[in-house]
Order: sequence, then C-alpha cells, then structure tokens
Amino acid sequence: MELAHSLLLNEEACSQLGEVQKAEFLFDWLRYLDKLLLATSRSDVRERQKTLVEQLLSLLNSSPGPPTRKLLAKNLGILYSIGDTFSVYEAIDKCNDLIRSKDDSPSYLPTKLAAVVCLGSLYKKLGRILGNTFSDTVGNILKAMKSAESQGRYEIMLSLQNILNGLGAAATSCHRDVYKAARSCLTDRSMAVRCAAAKCLLELQHEAIFMWTTDLDSVATLCFKSFEGSNYDVRIAVSKLLGTVLAKAIISKRLGTDAVMSDGNLETRLGSADVAAGQHMLVCALQELGNLIHSLGTTAAPLLQDSSAGILDSVISVSTHPSVSVRLAAAWCLRCVAVALPSYLTPLLDRCLERLTVLKSSPEAVTGFSFAVAALLGAVKHCPLGIPHGKGKIIMTLAEDLLCSAAQNSRLSAQRTQAGWLLIAALMTLGPAVASHHLARVLLLWKCVFPVSPKDLETEKSRGDSFTWQVTLEGRAGALCAVKSFVSHCGDLLTEEVLQRLLPPLPCAVDLLTRLSSIVKTYGSPLKTPSVVYRQRLYELLILLPPETYEGNLCAILKELAADLTAPDMQVAAFTFLLPPLCHQDDLVILSPLLQETDHRFIEEQLLLGSGIACGSLEYDPYSIYEKDVDGDSVPKPLPPTLSVISSAVKLFGVVCARVGEAQRLLILEQLLDSVKHTKGARQQVVQLHVVSSVSSFLKYVAGAKGSLGPEEMRRPALALVMGALESSSPLLRCAAAEAWARLAQVVDDAAFTAALAQVSFDKLKSARDVVTRTGHSLALGTLHRYLGGISSSQHLNSCVGILYTLSQDSTSPDVQTWALHSLSLVIDSAGPLYYVHVEPTLSLIIMLLLNVPPTHAEVHQSLGRCLNALITTLGPELQGNSTSVSTLRTSCLLGCAVMQDNPDCLVQAQAISCLQQLHMFAPRHVNLSSLVSCLCEILLDNSVLVNLCSPYLLLRRAVLACLRQLVQREAAEVSEHAVMLAKDSREELTPDANIREVGLEGALLALLDKETDQRLCRDIKETLNHMLTSMAVDKLSFWLKLCKDVLAASADFTAVTCVDAMQEEEGDKGDDASVLTMRNDDRSRPFTNPRWATRVFAAECVCRIINQCGNAHSAHFDLALAQEMRKRDSRNDFLVLHLADLIRMAFMAATDHSDQLRLSGLETLLVVIRRFATIPEPEFPGHVILEQYQANVGAALRPAFTSETPPDVTAKACQVCSAWIASGVVSDLNDLRRVHQLLVSSLTKIQAGKEALSHLYNESASTMEILAVLKAWAEVYIIAVERHKNCRQPLKTTTCSEESVRNGSCSSDGLLDLVHTDLGTLSRLWLAALQDFALLTLPSEFASQLPVDGGAFYTAETSENAKLHYSNSWALILHATALWLTSTGFVVADPDEGASNLSRPVTPTSMCQGSSSGATVKSPEDVYTDRFHLILGISVEFLCSLRSDATMESITACLHALQALLDVPWPRSKIGSDQDLGIELLNVLHRVILTRESPSIQLASLEVVRQIICAAQEHVKEKRRSAEVDDGAAEKETLPEFGEGKDTGGLVPGKSLVFATLELCVCILVRQLPELNPKLTGSPGVKARKPQMLSEDGSRLVSAALVILAELPAVCSPEGSISILPTLLYLTIGVLRETAVRLPGAHLSSTVAASLQALKGILSSPMARAEKSHAAWTDLLRSALMTVLDFWDPVDGTHRELDEVSLLTALTVFILSTSPEVTTVPCLQKRCIDRFKAALEIEDPMVQIKTYQLLLSVFQYPNPAVSYPYIYSLVSSVVGKLQEIDKRKPEDAAELQVFQEGIKVLEALVAVAEEQHRSQLVACLLPILISFLLDENALGSATSIMRNLHDFALQNLMQIGPQYSSVFKSVMASSPALKARLEAAIKGNQESIRVRTPTPKHPQNPGRNSSIQLKTNFL
Repeated sequence: MELAHSLLLNEEACSQLGEVQKAEFLFDWLRYLDKLLLATSRSDVRERQKTLVEQLLSLLNSSPGPPTRKLLAKNLGILYSIGDTFSVYEAIDKCNDLIRSKDDSPSYLPTKLAAVVCLGSLYKKLGRILGNTFSDTVGNILKAMKSAESQGRYEIMLSLQNILNGLGAAATSCHRDVYKAARSCLTDRSMAVRCAAAKCLLELQHEAIFMWTTDLDSVATLCFKSFEGSNYDVRIAVSKLLGTVLAKAIISKRLGTDAVMSDGNLETRLGSADVAAGQHMLVCALQELGNLIHSLGTTAAPLLQDSSAGILDSVISVSTHPSVSVRLAAAWCLRCVAVALPSYLTPLLDRCLERLTVLKSSPEAVTGFSFAVAALLGAVKHCPLGIPHGKGKIIMTLAEDLLCSAAQNSRLSAQRTQAGWLLIAALMTLGPAVASHHLARVLLLWKCVFPVSPKDLETEKSRGDSFTWQVTLEGRAGALCAVKSFVSHCGDLLTEEVLQRLLPPLPCAVDLLTRLSSIVKTYGSPLKTPSVVYRQRLYELLILLPPETYEGNLCAILKELAADLTAPDMQVAAFTFLLPPLCHQDDLVILSPLLQETDHRFIEEQLLLGSGIACGSLEYDPYSIYEKDVDGDSVPKPLPPTLSVISSAVKLFGVVCARVGEAQRLLILEQLLDSVKHTKGARQQVVQLHVVSSVSSFLKYVAGAKGSLGPEEMRRPALALVMGALESSSPLLRCAAAEAWARLAQVVDDAAFTAALAQVSFDKLKSARDVVTRTGHSLALGTLHRYLGGISSSQHLNSCVGILYTLSQDSTSPDVQTWALHSLSLVIDSAGPLYYVHVEPTLSLIIMLLLNVPPTHAEVHQSLGRCLNALITTLGPELQGNSTSVSTLRTSCLLGCAVMQDNPDCLVQAQAISCLQQLHMFAPRHVNLSSLVSCLCEILLDNSVLVNLCSPYLLLRRAVLACLRQLVQREAAEVSEHAVMLAKDSREELTPDANIREVGLEGALLALLDKETDQRLCRDIKETLNHMLTSMAVDKLSFWLKLCKDVLAASADFTAVTCVDAMQEEEGDKGDDASVLTMRNDDRSRPFTNPRWATRVFAAECVCRIINQCGNAHSAHFDLALAQEMRKRDSRNDFLVLHLADLIRMAFMAATDHSDQLRLSGLETLLVVIRRFATIPEPEFPGHVILEQYQANVGAALRPAFTSETPPDVTAKACQVCSAWIASGVVSDLNDLRRVHQLLVSSLTKIQAGKEALSHLYNESASTMEILAVLKAWAEVYIIAVERHKNCRQPLKTTTCSEESVRNGSCSSDGLLDLVHTDLGTLSRLWLAALQDFALLTLPSEFASQLPVDGGAFYTAETSENAKLHYSNSWALILHATALWLTSTGFVVADPDEGASNLSRPVTPTSMCQGSSSGATVKSPEDVYTDRFHLILGISVEFLCSLRSDATMESITACLHALQALLDVPWPRSKIGSDQDLGIELLNVLHRVILTRESPSIQLASLEVVRQIICAAQEHVKEKRRSAEVDDGAAEKETLPEFGEGKDTGGLVPGKSLVFATLELCVCILVRQLPELNPKLTGSPGVKARKPQMLSEDGSRLVSAALVILAELPAVCSPEGSISILPTLLYLTIGVLRETAVRLPGAHLSSTVAASLQALKGILSSPMARAEKSHAAWTDLLRSALMTVLDFWDPVDGTHRELDEVSLLTALTVFILSTSPEVTTVPCLQKRCIDRFKAALEIEDPMVQIKTYQLLLSVFQYPNPAVSYPYIYSLVSSVVGKLQEIDKRKPEDAAELQVFQEGIKVLEALVAVAEEQHRSQLVACLLPILISFLLDENALGSATSIMRNLHDFALQNLMQIGPQYSSVFKSVMASSPALKARLEAAIKGNQESIRVRTPTPKHPQNPGRNSSIQLKTNFL
C-alpha cells in the first residue's frame, strides 16, 4: 500500500495486482491524493497536472465503485481549483460524452455514474468559471435521467445539488427544469432517490424564489405525498425541506398578508372544529405542559405561583372534562408537577381528595380526581421527601367508601368501582412501610370481590344482566390489578401467612376466566371489552406470582391461553410489539430503522402503530398512570386491551407450558400446530405470529431455567411451528423464528439434533431461490452459532462460511446480502480463534463489497460494518503486530473504516466509528488520532446537518460519544488538543455551535449535554467529561474553573458576586446580606445561554471533583504563600488557592439558586471549600486565614436555606455547612460567628417541639432528617468548642491564646463554648432523646413488639424504617457530644450543698436530665446516670461489635472518642472497674475493631480506651484493698483476701479475665507491627535473626501505646496473678527493645525503644516485685530477663545483630536502678554488666561515650552501696584513664568536649560518694587532669573556641573543688609546683582577658560565670 502514496498513480504497481487488490490500491491512492493536493504547492501541481488529469479520467472507464467515484470526482475538482483550468472543458465534454453513450449494459453503468458525479464535483468547485457550459450539462443530465435506473437517478439528483451549489444565482435559467425533475424523484419508489431529491430541492430553494412563493402549495403537497410509504431517512430529509421552505415563506410575508390571518378568522374556524379535535389539542397541551414543568424542576416554582397565569387551577379544572383522555392527561400533568416540585405534592393530593369527596356524585369527577390521586401517588417514589403517612389512611378510607357506595347508584357504579380499586392499587406503590398498615383491609376486600365457591359462581352466572356483569368484571379486574400492584411493589410483605390469605380467591378467578366466553355469549357485545380487560389483569397477576401458587389450575389456564392465542376473531397482526422482546437485540438492526432508537421516537412510534395498529394511549389502561416512568418524563402508552392481552398471554404461556406435565405439553403444541395449518390467508399470519411468539417465549423460559424440552416426540411439533415461521413473509417473524430455532437446539442439547438443524438450513439454502427462505435460513445458521458455539467443528464452520459468502454476493437481492452478512458477523463472533483461517478471505470479501455495493443499499453496508467489527474483535491485540500479513490486514481494516466513514448513511458512519474505536483499543499506534477526533467533532458539532444542532441521528451521536469516552480514558490531553486544532484550521462551512476555539472540546461537550435529551447519551457525555477532568483539570485549572463558572453564572440573575470585606459592614445592616451581591452586567456573548438546571448541577459537581483532584496533586494548591511564590517564578504556574474567590462565588451562586438540586450541590461545594481551605494562613495578615474575608458570602449563601419554605433536605445540608464553618475556626471574633450561629439557634427553636411541629408537606421521616441534622450540627460545634477549651486550658502552653484573641478580650475557645452553653440544657435533653430513639431503632426485629406504639421522640412508628437511615447518619457525633456533656457534669448529682465545688461549671438542672423515659415515678439521680451511662455504652458496643463494611471512619472515631470521654471521669470508671464482665466485653469489642480496621488513628483511639479500662480496674483494686485494710485493721494482715486478678492461684481464665483480654489485644498490635515477636515465627529454624528496624511514625505510636498498657497490668493482678503474666510482659517489652534498637545519629533512642524502656521501668518498679508472696518468683524472672538483655550483645548464628549499644546499656541501667539489689548483684550477672560498660567506654563514637558516662553517673550515685560499689571499683580506673588520654589528644569538636565534661562529672560524683579514706586519692587524680586543660594568657588568645571552653570548664570546676576539699587541694599543689604555676598563670590570664573585655561590652561572654570565678580566687 505504501506504493499508492505518491502524487501520480504508480500504474506499474497497479497493473500487477488482482481485481480486489487493484480496487483497494486505487481507492487508497485517491484518498492519499485528496490530502496531498491541498498540501502541495500550486506550481508543483501545474507541472504534473496534465498527467494527473489523464490518469484520473482514464479511471472513469475502469468501472469505479461508488466510494471510488466520489473520491475521483472530489480530486478532479480540487485539482482544477488549484491548477490551471484551461483543460477543464475537455474534461466536462468527456464526461458528457460518457453520459450520452447508448451502452446500457450493467458493466458500463459505473462509468456513467462516475461521469455524473465528476460533473457535480467540478461545478461545485469551479462554479461560475464554467457558467457558459452549464445549460448543456444540465440538459444532458436531465435527459439521461429519463432512462436511468434508481442508482442513476440518485447520483443525478446529488450531482444537480452540487451544480446548483456551485453556480448559485447563475443557474436561474434551468431552475424550472431541475425543479420538475426533482419533483418526480421526490416520490420515487427508491427511498435513497427521494432523500437525494429532497437535498437537491433544498439547494434549489436558496435561489428559486418560486418554491416559497407561487409554488408553495404544490411543494407542500408534494412533500406530503413523499411521506407516504417513506422511511425514517426520507422523513428527516423531506421534513427539513418542507420546514425550510415554510419558514422562508413566513419570513418573506409582508405585514399586509398578516392581517388576513386576524383573530376573527381563527375563531370561526375553531368554532366549527369538532370536539374530538379539541380534546386531542387539550391532551397534547397537557402532556407538553407536564413535560415542560418536569424538565424545569423546582425552577418552575415562580410560574406556578403566578396567580395571573393560574396554571394549576386550569389543569385541575380539566379533571372533570367529559373526555377520559383529557382527564387522564390532566392527571399525568399533575404528576409531572409533583415530581418537579415535591412541595406541591401534598397540597395537590389534599386538593384532589377534597374534590373527590365533595363531587362523589359526578361520574366525571369521580374518575377524573381518582386518576389525579393515583397519578400523584405514583409520583411519590420520585420524591425522596415523600408525603405524610396519614394520607394513606385517608385514601384507603375513601377507596373503601367508594367501593361500598358503588351499588347505591347505578349511574355511578362502574366509575366508583374503578376509582376505588385504582386508589388502592396506587396506594400499594408507596411500598411495604405504608401498605403493611392497610394490608388486612385490602385482603378482606379482595376476598369479598370473588364468590366463595364454584357453586356460587354458577348461581351468579344465571343472575344479573349485561350492566351488572360489566360492573362486576370492572370490580374484579380492578381487584386483580390492586393485588398485582401489591405483589410487585411490596415483595417484602409476601410472607407465607400473607400468601395463604392472598391465594384462596385465585382458583375462583381462574374459574371465572374459563366461563367468560359463555357469559359474553349470553349477555352480548357490551361485555367484550370488560372480559378482555379481566383476562389481561389475571394473566398479568399470574406472571408475577410464583407458578407454585397456582399449580392446581395450570391446565385450565393453558387451555384458555391456547384459545386466546388462536382466537378466530383476531384481526390485527401486532408484530411490532409482540416480537421485538423475543428477538435478539442485535438481530433487530437488520429489520429496518423502524425499531431503532431515534430522537423522533415518539413520532415514529405513532407512525408505526398508525399503520393499521391502534396507537398506545393512557385511556386503554388508566391503571398505568401510577406505574414507574417508561423513560424519563414520557407518558406511559399502554396498548389496547385486545393487544395487551395477547402480549400477557404470550409471556404467561412460556411459564405455564414449562410447568405442565409432558403429555399436556405435547397436546398443546400439536393443537397450536393444527390451528396454524387450518387457518387461511391473512388470519393465518396472525395465528402464526401468536403461536410462534408463545413457543419462542416457552423456549426462552425453559432455556433460562436450564430445563429441557422433554421426550423426543416434543421436537416434531416445536420444529414444525418454528420452521413454518422461518419461511414467513414477515421479516420480523423470520427473525423471531431464527431465535426460537437456536433456542430449540439449546434446550434439546443434543449434538446430532443441532447438526440436523444446520443441515436442514444448508439444504434449503442450496436449493431455494426465493428471498424469504434464503434470509430466514441464513439467519438461522447465525443464531445456531450464537447459542451453541460448540457446533463449530471446523468442517461445519467451513460449509457455513462458504454458503454465507455466496449469499452475501447475490447483488440481485440486497435483503439476502444484508441477512447473510449479518449472520456471518454472528458466526465470526461466536467462532473466536477458530475463525483465523477465514480472516483474510472474509476481509477481502468485505472490502470488495464496500467498494462496490451502491450507497442506495445502506442496509447492506450496515451489515458489512458489523462483519468488519466482528473481525477486528476476533483479531484483537494481534493487530499490533509488525509482520507483513498483519500489516496488510490492518491496512484493509483501516481502508474499510474509511469507506464507511464516507458513506452518506448515518448508521454506516456509526459502524465505522465503532470499528475505529475497536482498532484504537487493540492497536492504538496505528489509528490516526487527529483525523479520528476531527471526524468525531464534525459529526457531533456540525452545522451543515441542522442549524445549531448536531447530527440528527441518535445512534450516530451515541457511537461518537462511546468512541470519545474510550479515547479520553487513554489520551485526554491529545484529544482535547486535536479538537482545538480542528477548530482553528476549520474551513468556514464548519462552525461548531459551541465555539471550540473558545471553550474547547470540554465546553462543546457541556453545551451538548445541555441540549441532549437521551439519557444514555447524557451519561456518556458526563463520563467523558469526568475522564477529561480527572486527567487534565489540574494542568488546565483556570480553563476548567472558567467553564464551570460560565455554566453556573449563565443562569444566575447576576453576573458577578463581589466579595465584601466583612470589616466594612456597618453594625446596623448585619441582617442585610444583599450587599454581598453587586450587579455587574456585561453583555459579552457567553458560550452558554441559560443552561438547564441538570447541567448546572453537573458543573457544581465538577467543581468539587476539581478540588479533590488538586488535593492529590501539588501541595501549593492549598498553600497561598507557596503558590504566590511559584507563580512569581513562572507565571504559567496555576494553583487552586489562587482561585478561591471564584470557588466561593460559584458555591454561592449555586447555593442561592431557584433549583433545589442545585442548592444542594452548591452547599456541598461550599462544604468542600470550607473543609479544604479552612486552615490556610493569609501571608499578608499573620494570625489570620484566607477564608476569613469571605464570611459575609458564607453567611449570605446559608441564610436562604433556613427560611420556612425551604425543603428539609436543603436545610439539613445547610446545617452541616454551618457546623463545618463554625468548627473550622476560620472566624475567631464571636460577633462575626454569631450570624451563622444564629441560624443554628433558629433551627433549634424550630425543632424543640419535636416531630409534631414540623412541616406537614412531607413525610414524617423528612422532619426526622431535619431535626437530626440540626442536632448533629450542634454536636459538632460543641465537640470542637470543648476541644478548643481543653487546648487553651492546658498549663504552660507557650501560646495559650493568639494575639488576636487577647485583643478581643477573651480566648475565643472559651467564647465558642459560652455560645453553645446557653443552649446546652435544651441540647443535652434532645441529644439524649435522639440517642434513645437510635437505640430503640437498632434493636433486632424480634423485639419489635416492645417498641413504643407511637414511635420515639423524633420519629413516628409508621415511618421508623425510613427514619433509620437518618439516625445512622447522625448518631455518632451526637453520642460523642452527649458523652462530653455528661463528662463535663462529672456524672455528679447537681445538689447545691454537695459536690458543687467539684464542678468546673454549673450543671444543667436535674429536670433537664430526666430523659423522656422517666414516667410518673421519678428516678433517683443515681438511676438516671446509670441509665445514661448504659445508653452510651450500649450504643457504642452494639455499633463497634458488628462493624459493617460501610461504617464510616467518622462514626467509628466519634464512638471511640465518646468512650474516652466517658472514662475520663471517676464515676463511669468505677462502674466499669466494678463490673469485670463489662470490661472484658468492651476489650473484646475493641480487639475486633483493631483486627478489622487498618486505620492507625482508629487503632490508637481504641488503645486509649483500653488504657482507661485498665486504669479503672486498677482504681477498683486499690479501692478494695484500701477498704479491706480499713475494715480489718492492720492486726490481721495475714488473713486479708487477695484482690486483683489471679486471686490466690494466679490462674487467668481466658474469656473471664480482663488482663488476659488486654494481653491478647496488645499482642495483636505488637505482632502486627513487629512480626518477629511471634514466638511461633522466631522459634522456627528457618528464621534468621534480623537487623533491628525503624517503624513508621504511626507504627511507633501504636507500639508505644500498647507498651504503656502492658506496664499497667501488674497493678490489676494479685501477687500470684502478677507472677503468671510477668514472663509475657517481659518477653514483649524486651522483644520490642530488641527489634527496634536501631543506631540513630547522635546516639538518640528511637521512640519505640524509649517506650519499651519506660514500660520496663514501670514493670520493674511494680509493688508486686516487693510483695512477700511474689518477691521470690519476680526476682528469678527479672534475673532471667536481665540475662536475656545481656545476651543481645552476643552474636546469633555467628552474625552480629547491629543493635544500638546505648539502648541496651540504658536497659541495663534501668534494671540496676529499678529492681531490688538481689536481682542485679548476683556475681555472674554483675560481672557481665560491668564488662558491657567497660566495652562501651572503649567505643570511639563520642556520642556513645557521652551516654555511657551519663548512665554510669546514675549507677554510681545509686544509694545502695551493694549495688553501686562494684561498678565504681571496676570502672573508675577506666574512666580516669580515658580522661587522662584527653590531655594528650586535644578535643577537636563540641562532642569530644562534652565527653570530657561528662567524664569529669562522673569523677566529681565519685568524689562525693567516696568514703573519707579514698576521697583524697580521687581528688588527687582529678586535679592534675583539670589543671592540664588550663591555658596561660598567651595561649588563651590564640586558642580555638573548643579549647577555650575546655579551659573555662576546668577552671570553674577547680574553683568549686578547691574550697570543698581544701586540705587535699593544698597538699597536691604543694607536692607539684608545676601544677601550681600553671593554675596561677591561668587565673591571671583569665583576669587579664576580663579586664580587656570590660570596656567593650558588645559581646559579653557569660558574665555570670566569669564574675563567680573572680570572687573565688582567694581560696589559695
């Protein structure tokens, strides 16, 4: 193919190719040429022009296929428009000659057509240059048209369109001729020709004025004629033509002509119109009004409030219209209003119920208002806030009343009966929560409506007349409908018991079904419709019920079904609604676009049903008015009963036939087969349709249930039925039969049978010549493959593919080609890898057909597209390969896509795009992204198709978006760039509607989202935008934010919200936040004009997503100082924090909109902004944060949400934002905080009345939601206030209050607490009530009977299910707040005389504390507190012990914090301490939390609670010991019982022991962080001793917390108990030391080592070590532990574990200092310890030496000489030796200096502790060392700072030692004159230096030290 890429055709290469390759080669060359010509310079083109023209014209004679001729013509046009035009006349003459040729053979046709196309292209490109030749050309073409076949007429029309386009007004002379020709083509039998003619006329009307003036009538008539028998494409093209012409006609009319259409004329015309037309107009108007309001949502409120328009009054007034259709349309309209504006739902319901009650005696009013009520009940499920529960009771009573009064007045019987059952059926849609309360009454009515026994039915039959039977059937059908509604909406209530009460009337209902025909015979035709309706209702109910429930009636039902399906009077062939569900979705595409989704689906359906089939409409089944929406807001369109009964019968037949016995089944199948055989003509087709549908439904059911057909004789009738249909004249029936054919094979599941079926099709296809047989059987082969890929033995596959190849080349019948190719695509799909051998021939077949099948046969091209798609999928990732064969295949695939992209049919283009999408998925490098993106954008945003609308083909737009969605997942940035490039390069004719140059592809997609109505497409657009946002928003931040802002601002009444500095606001206008908004209108044209609310909600969601995306990116997005600095460095840097004003503005605009959904999104955005930006400081004003300046905006955004008419969900969200704002700490000034605080206060006042006081517009659970949201918000504020107060009160904090709060005169943390404190009494009462409610609601269902009858404080019993959700969202913070409040009162009874002094602040009065539980008996305060304690504990344990996967972190944390708060005060601790089981239960629960939640913060919080539980246990044990001692007196100490765990035996029982539970939990934490602690692991031989490790910060904190708890455990045990746990404690503590003793720089200890040493100290110094009962055992164990620590120095397995010496020495020191002497004074241990210290002194590292000296100092100073002396004796010589060394090796840095200083300190300490006789020796050692460091005055001047510091230190120490031990001092000085001289010189030098320094006191060097030296020089 590379050879094709040249300017001139490589004729040599071309001539060597086969026929198909040649066609490919030429097409590829022409494609390349098309791009190349535009890029080549004009001179180069002219140079080669002659050759090129010859080559192109010579191609005309080579029979070019349609795509080739189109490209050929295009290239010729471009060539002449760039190069010279002098030879163009020759080219035109040549084309004309070719057209005139008399050769009519089919082989010459392509040449003629190519010539026609070339002429069109030349005239379009060159236009008026060719002006003088056009009349001949047009004449010639028109003459040729007379004898042309359909392809010729099609091409001629398109060519004429191009000629007219090129010539413009110059072609006037032949306008009439063209018009005449196009007129005849507009009603051509070929649809493609009609489309082409419409396009030609559309071009013509630009210049041919007569079309929209004098000939307007005939054009309109012609268009309407053209619509007859048209297809969708023709309808689109012709309606565009007609619309354009009419619009022109209207625009061009002058004012004078308008006067003719004055009002008077209109009125007379309306007056004469008949009522039926009026009723249709009303129905249309009501449906449109409903849809309009539905799409406007809550923004429609002003329209409905406008009293002058009186919309609702008008709609309600129509509810009593004489026509049923109008009454139903009015009801539907009201339903739309209620869904759009939920606040109208209850008032409308009340109004309709009131009218229904008042006008009970008007038949129209009874039906009209019952329809309205039913429709409104149907709306409830779309309104999350619901309706008050009491309405159900009113409706049920009214329904019963209507049913009971039906018999009183025969004029109203039927209407009241229908209305009564309709209301009950609609009531059931409210779900189990409502239905359960009325179930008993409904079941009673259901039971009464049918006779009790068959005998009663018999007597009933003989009574009554036609009218009574009508009413009876209406009533029974209604009852069936109500039960059906109950079964489908309240499945949860269908218990065994309910089923038992529901089923008894069923046999009687079936019995009546069997007698219907005789009743109709007896009483005549008025009963016909009611009997059909009754049948349908019964069938529908049976379909829903499990088949077991009517097992006994199966045979009777089956007979009735068979009779219905083959009824003699059925006329209508209802193909279009019966068969599609039974065909495979993929097969429907071959049937015609009629069944495909289009934008004009509503109109198309009318057409489809209009062709001899009654149209679906509400009046056929009023019961459908309350059902779920069909799709979006469109009205349900039930079919007429005669059709829907068949539809239900077909479905039910499938179920029943599968359940009856085999003999019965065989009988029925044969009966059906006979009935098909014995009918004739049109009726046969109807019966065949019904029978095949039923059998198909049966097979589908059996296959779905994995059942089997039964014995072999079943196969014959089933096969015969399906076989007959496979050869039916209806394509849809053939399609359904092919599906049934494969299902039959699937159900029989026998390879031989399947092969036989395939063979039947093979034989038929070989012999038959008619289209019907060939299409049916070719599809049958495909479906067999689809369901039984197993028949793909290769030989079978070969023959199948061979036959389909042959059929797909049958150019005489496009239908056969279409079906065969479709079938081939199924075979390719199901054969998978087995198909590889056929890939190449199949691909060349597809390409050949693509290049040769005429464009008029679009359906063949669509099937080709499906084949290509299947092939690409089969090849899959192999398409990436580089081998020649793969490369050839890939090129062919791309070529195929290119041909399809150029196809005029939109569905073929859609196929092309989905093929390219597949190719891009498998071989992305080989798909040219830029051309693909430009193609997608042109389709999506193309002006040339419809003004400002994108492609009118829904399926094409869907394909484009599916492709875009895939592309942006991988390459969002590239796609976006290509789109913008396209917009910049685009020629004038392509001006995308949303200007891509300005708003990019993203903006264009947003604009499209706003216009698009198809749900699936909108979902795809959103996903595409989300992918683009995720990958690009951070890099293109300003662009995305501007997009969102434009969408949000386009709808607001203001264009900018400017921020007002809160400081400037006057005190007076605090309430008037309107000043926050300032109007600034600028009339720039915006890319978005009034977007719909849904689009704006999406934009607000995008803003939140952008903020979250930035959260995962650079930290500068949330750091203003850093962002500004980086922006200075590079102006292209862009950070979110710089756009804060915009974010606030967008949130504000959304939060204050008319649309409630948008308000919710706006508040959510505001919440995200507050949470993300609350802590960011303002660099210009230290001590302030950046959000502070926006407090006025936040206040203004929140205020509207607290007005009385705001829905509860908005208020609830606003409460959340309020609490987040107050808690964020942004505003520290209390006066500023009060604004937002005031909003919460107002809400609190509103909710204090509890569930009674709130709005009656919505369901009670909505009030629950609002109340709990308020309480949760207050809880959050209170928690934060208490936290801040704590932090502020903590002693010795360097900055207790910021300068700010000092300036305001109070610490704001207290201020916030004071703000809350005012309402704390009320709040605590409400919080406790809410927690009590929550506790009740979480009880298991078996306790339901114990719940309060009227509900709780904030929920009603009836709405408890809905309320649970709201409680589960808010209980956690309320629990935490309540625990804090109880803690603050200290659980101490607030008696003024006693305990008031203990309270930090006054307690709320006790009356407040009495929860709602206190009835008549007043509980004692102790009981009240115990109840509250158990309430909080109970809720926490219940929640924590069964954590669901969806439990939020927030709830778990709040729950643990609540427990912490609870255990912070003594009273609850005493409760836990005294109840061991409770403590153990809590520990087990916490253990489970730690196991199931990985979050470190949750684990730490759990450990904190564990610590508090252990403290509580310690306190309890201490208290018991103390009281025992006091009681028993000190005398009888011997007999004191043992307190603490382990008692006298020391045994700890798992499950009964608090200590054991704690150990389990701590071990779990420790082993998780340090697996090596697990003895199982370390004990196994394979594990090598590992190096110690540093844990993460979180890990260290967890380990440290666990160690703290371990150290506390001995105090909870008895002495014996402590002996049991000591080995474990020591093992774990020392184990942590061993595993984490890492050497750190500066000889620091790691945090875990520090914690383990701290824990070790705690354990070693435990009183139990000294208690007489445990002393001996402890001593033994502690010695072993010390031995273990000493062993750490020894190599393990010959390798040294590089443990940190300092950590280990510190551990030794802890042992030496904290245990009793008998532990460490054992000679062998003591010697090893001493050796370790000695060795440490030898280590070179100065930091280790420093730490060693420090540790030795503490050991030497140990008061017990038995411990300290051995160390002194052994180590003093080493210390002195080390210090003397320093004299020789002068210290060089601060560390070495410190070593010396620490060493001296050790020696000085030794001097202090030494006995008198040794002291002189020590001082004698010390003095020379000190004096050796002194410098004389000369040396002092030049000394380094280190040496000078050493000198000062030595001198100061000498000054102290001199006076202390003067005698020794003097003797030493006397014995060594050299020392004395050195000392004196040093002192003198020192005084000199002081003297020198005194005049310049700029650098005082430690004046204190020097002066002290000066004063003490006299001791010599």
